[in-house]
Amino acid sequence: MTDSPETILPQMRALHRAAEPEVLAGLLPAAMLDAATRTAVEHRALALLAELRAAQASGWVNRFLHQYRLNTAEGVALLSLAEAFLRVPDAATADLLIRDKLGAPDWSDHLGDSDSALVNSATWGLVITRALVGEEGRASVLKRLIARAGEPFVRQGVGAAMRLMGQVFVMGRTIEEALARADDKDNQGFSASFDMLGEAARTAEDGERYFASYMAAIKAVGRTARGGDITARHSISVKLSALHPRYETAHAADCVPALTAMLHDLADAAAAAGIGLTVDAEEQDRLDLSLGIISAVARRPRPGWGGLGMAVQAYGKRARAVIAWAGALAGETGVQLTVRLVKGAYWDSEIKRTQEQGLADYPLFTRKAATDVSYLACARDMLADTRLYPAFATHNALTVATILEWASRSGRKDFEFQRLHGMGEGLFERLVREVAWRCRTYAPVGGHRDLLAYLVRRLLENGANSSFVHQLADASVSDADLLADPAAKIARVGGSPHPSIPLPSALYGSSRVNSAGIDLGDAQVLAELANHVAGFALPAAPAAADVAGSIAAAHAAFPAWNRLPVTARADTLDRLADLLERDRADLIAALVQEARKTMPDALAEVREAVDFCRFYAAEARRIMVTTSLPGPTGERNELRLAGRGVFAAIAPWNFPLAIFLGQVAAALVTGNAVVAKPAPQTPVIAAMARALALEAGVPAAVFGLVTGGGEVGAALVAHRRIMGVAFTGSTATARRIARTLIDDEARPLVPLIAETGGINAMIVDSTALTEQVVADVITSAFRSAGQRCSALRLLLVQEDVAERTLAMLKGAMDTLRLGDPADPATDVGPVIDAAAFERLETYRQSQRSRWVHALAAPTGQQIIAPTIIRLDAPGDLAAEWFGPILHVATWPAGQLAQTVAAVNASGYGLTMGLHSRIASVAAEVEQLAEVGNLYVNRSMIGAVVGSQPFGGEGLSGTGFKAGGPHYLYRFVTERTVSTDTTSAGGNASLLSIEDIG
Repeated sequence: MTDSPETILPQMRALHRAAEPEVLAGLLPAAMLDAATRTAVEHRALALLAELRAAQASGWVNRFLHQYRLNTAEGVALLSLAEAFLRVPDAATADLLIRDKLGAPDWSDHLGDSDSALVNSATWGLVITRALVGEEGRASVLKRLIARAGEPFVRQGVGAAMRLMGQVFVMGRTIEEALARADDKDNQGFSASFDMLGEAARTAEDGERYFASYMAAIKAVGRTARGGDITARHSISVKLSALHPRYETAHAADCVPALTAMLHDLADAAAAAGIGLTVDAEEQDRLDLSLGIISAVARRPRPGWGGLGMAVQAYGKRARAVIAWAGALAGETGVQLTVRLVKGAYWDSEIKRTQEQGLADYPLFTRKAATDVSYLACARDMLADTRLYPAFATHNALTVATILEWASRSGRKDFEFQRLHGMGEGLFERLVREVAWRCRTYAPVGGHRDLLAYLVRRLLENGANSSFVHQLADASVSDADLLADPAAKIARVGGSPHPSIPLPSALYGSSRVNSAGIDLGDAQVLAELANHVAGFALPAAPAAADVAGSIAAAHAAFPAWNRLPVTARADTLDRLADLLERDRADLIAALVQEARKTMPDALAEVREAVDFCRFYAAEARRIMVTTSLPGPTGERNELRLAGRGVFAAIAPWNFPLAIFLGQVAAALVTGNAVVAKPAPQTPVIAAMARALALEAGVPAAVFGLVTGGGEVGAALVAHRRIMGVAFTGSTATARRIARTLIDDEARPLVPLIAETGGINAMIVDSTALTEQVVADVITSAFRSAGQRCSALRLLLVQEDVAERTLAMLKGAMDTLRLGDPADPATDVGPVIDAAAFERLETYRQSQRSRWVHALAAPTGQQIIAPTIIRLDAPGDLAAEWFGPILHVATWPAGQLAQTVAAVNASGYGLTMGLHSRIASVAAEVEQLAEVGNLYVNRSMIGAVVGSQPFGGEGLSGTGFKAGGPHYLYRFVTERTVSTDTTSAGGNASLLSIEDIG
């Protein structure tokens, strides 16, 4: 054990996104049990199961949760209600939420199912509630009898039930209340680790408030600390993400020193109080940051104190290496380090995030049994390393039995188990009170509003079908299944990943390969990209080309290109996608330098361009086939698609690669030739894209490029050999193009595919989670400096929650970094050019009296300061302001339909957002909203090719949607061939039918 923490970091890096079988091959030997040990472990585990079942039988809450599991409609309804109800301030919306969640499921199906009188009583309450709030037409005698009490009665009852649920999972509303409860008879023999509830800080004020809460808790716990070893006393757990709103790799230069200083202060206070302080584990992309902070704090001497700890998540592929790192750190400092080993709490979000980012592999295991194997391997290492004080957080009887057996054979006693407050009752009581093993309860502390996100995560974790807690309560799961050896399970499948969780590259199955991303959460990768961007020399702008000459060349090349098999054209697009990924770093650099995009936006654009190429290639193979049509005997009818001729593709500056290539790729793969005109601000990116297309095999004449201003575009669309136009830009320009195409009576009628702007609104009701709303507003309104067609322009907040929402939004805005887009820490860069800056800044200043909040922008960089402007009504916003300017208005409860109508009245119909936890509200908005893309409980930008086809209606475009299954049809013409097959003298096919009569 002579390794230093630094020498283990390369090993951790290699494991981060290594193949799952490879990682498990290194873990299995440590997790496997010989026959004698396995027998002894099963004997212990069976005894623990009996104790667990006895405790579960006496606990009505666990039985209630089992009765309404997450794989039932009723369970989902209850979870949704628990997540939202207590934060709703107004009665009207609270009643609507109750009606939505409890009025539809048929609770009577559960009557008498449980042997618990309390559970059956609760079910009767749900039956009565459904009678009160259910759909119209279901009125009963009961409903009429108690109509006078009505919804206020139900509202009070639901509120009481939610608070009772909170008491089960939260130790106390204050640290004083939690301390008193931790020392009552029900918790006799158990110590506690108190966690001051709160998810990630959104504002600096949040971080300061949570820091003060942690500090006060340390002092309160210290005042009641019992004598004896520090490991026997209550302790505190801290989340670093609760202390700083920008706890992320790109902001490491700011957040790491600040968090290190705060953790130093907390550790000093914990040392003075004589109690432990454990840093909780969080998302995998924060692990490197956390280790750096923990290392700095551990290395500062605090004589006589050995209470610093850290949590390690076994579902992470790096978990075992992190255990080794912790041991090396403890060895270097000479102070024992507590390590809390947990399974992991963010599995589903980590999986989704990795898929969205298109990364090479997952940072965690995809099988539950693989996590169990990792846990056991880590536990064995921890027991063997006396530099560590192990804390095993688990509710799994087999895991506990295995650790106890290993410990009894090694003779090690200085470790503890941990459980979540409100869960795992019966597993540790006898061990603590009769056998004197140590156990600590992880004890959340906070008000009912704060508990919601925590509560939902706990229920999701333990309501999943694969969880031990869920399976224990399921009578159909045998003891043998509960105690099945996870190492044997993994060995049987060779360590392979879960078949239902494909790698991000295989997300779209056999149809196409997903675009590859870059892990910008990896500090080394981010630094390498930033260095490449800084050192990249932007090529010279392409020479101006003759419009008429380019069209003539394309017209001449069109027939041969159109005659190529569709597979050949599609293969060319696939090669182009591969080349885009090969030159990804150069393209990102060009987007940063020429289009003024931040690095995350530039990466996302390259990926979108790749996805367009592969998606349209797959779609062309699907639709551009000869289709046989039905008809009378003796004839053959066939339909096929063909290119139209020469297409004009006119792309904007805000997506100079993705939209540019999306238009071009769609035209090319359907057999058309293309003459493309990029925006005058971004010709170099277009030229780079065309060069790669030619390298992929597109003939130069088939893909022409002309550059210049509006006069070039006008000449292009006016040419009579242009057989179609794909355009993205302003509504005014789209109208001019349409008139040009129609007014020339000598030219054919040709399609115009136009995607224009929008006055995009987000509607927020009082059930929405404010933290999520604020995060999505920041992303939707201010990312890309607000220069997206889909960007949020108008925020409409229910007036009951407007004050709180705007207060948090202002604080979140204050955390934004404005500056050079080549700096990885920059959130908002400059707008595209001086003209845009002047137009936006003039408008912004004209509205100064209505400013709700505005940042200060650096001078001389053409950066528009993100600004919120208050409106009296939605209709007051009559134009799209293409920058980081957000308008806000409020709406009263009960006026949802009128609010949507006011948005529709603008005539634009591109995107709309909705934040609500009420399914019927989402359904109503879906029916009423006249928009191309509706986003519910998420941000409004970043439409994914093939998954979220993008395009508007009304003043926002013509359709079909880009990146959708119908888009290519606008680029083709249909041709039918009908052949009389009897012309040779008879209907041979009819005459050859066998007569069996």
